[in-house]
Amino acid sequence: MKFRRNVAFILTRPGGEILVCERKGFRNSWQFPQGGARDEESNLEALRREVEEEISLTPSAYRIISERGPYRYIFRSGFRKEGCDGQEQRYFLAECVGTPNIAVDKKEFSSFRWLPPGAFQIDWVPPIKRDVYRQVFEDFFNIVLR
Repeated sequence: MKFRRNVAFILTRPGGEILVCERKGFRNSWQFPQGGARDEESNLEALRREVEEEISLTPSAYRIISERGPYRYIFRSGFRKEGCDGQEQRYFLAECVGTPNIAVDKKEFSSFRWLPPGAFQIDWVPPIKRDVYRQVFEDFFNIVLR
């Protein structure tokens, strides 16, 4: 199996809330900003680019706290992206520096919101990504999503 390299971003703000974005065209489908890494990019370079593209934040607006992964998931049956069967993700946890001015990419997301990690609901995520989200929430927040 071949996996596409991908990065994902968990942004926290004072009080511990996390940023989640609603996927455009998929009502009540919430996720973290994420995207594919180009061959010539490091994971950190890909993260910086994706964060700026998807939620309009430059690196001066956040501080990376930790990084974990890889986390893998396989695309639905018969689907391939860039010749790959699934994605291998590195997750980055970051905290806001100041008050972020979030503006979501309207091609990707319809809206965003802040919520405590424990309020995230696993059924907001497509089934193929649920095991990854369960592991991410356990690894970063010691929360078991059911």
